[in-house]
Amino acid sequence: MKKVFASDFDGTLYFYKADVKLPPENVEKIREYQAAGNLFGLCTGRQVGGLTPFITGLIKPDFYITSTGANIVDGDLNEIYRRGIDRDIVDQICHTVNPVSVSEHRISIDINGVINVFEEMDYPGEYHVITGMKDAMEGLVHQLGVHCHSYEEAAALAKKINEMYGEYVNAFQNVVEVDIAPKGCTKGIGVERLKKFYADKYDGIRLYGIGDSINDMPLLLASDVSYTFPYAPKEVQEAATFVVDKITDALEHSMKEEI
Repeated sequence: MKKVFASDFDGTLYFYKADVKLPPENVEKIREYQAAGNLFGLCTGRQVGGLTPFITGLIKPDFYITSTGANIVDGDLNEIYRRGIDRDIVDQICHTVNPVSVSEHRISIDINGVINVFEEMDYPGEYHVITGMKDAMEGLVHQLGVHCHSYEEAAALAKKINEMYGEYVNAFQNVVEVDIAPKGCTKGIGVERLKKFYADKYDGIRLYGIGDSINDMPLLLASDVSYTFPYAPKEVQEAATFVVDKITDALEHSMKEEI
């Protein structure tokens, strides 16, 4: 049986606002985990293009579950599973989020793993500036991400999007972000699809999941063993098997667990 570890990115492995965003001890422990014959990958609301500029040369995941499970690829970015949102619905959601000014909330649209935004930004990777879906790049729209100004605003927006467009999408709160994925896509369903993908390659897998926010709960509940942190919301801690101080503690526990 193969051990497979699926990790959230922001607030779990990578800390965007910290001086040291990707702690060296996290990188070292992931390499140790993989060297022991286990698989390590990411399970995130980010796009593929929102990950690679920050981890290339440091971490090589065995898989990427991105855009809340709508775009799943292997370690070489080969397709495992893809879903999209109708482009007309995407335009409608964008207008609902920003009815007057595109700068009211920052919207990021994942098309084929590439970031599309409405204004220039300071970003080290590839991105496209668009005015709407009419001049956006071709391909599947895997997800929209909306940056809000507060936790409460993000909760209210996720609720509003689910009420208005719940036939087409699922909106998840991620602290002050809202991730809007195709209907039926969650991090939990993403790891379930990963289990099926690996079923033919290995004699079963034991899935370990870790995350820090509300949108990680489906991942935690779908994992055989799950972890979160003391700073996670109460309901997230209740959904996890263990509460740990750092991701390195969870990786160590997974390596030592007898199966």
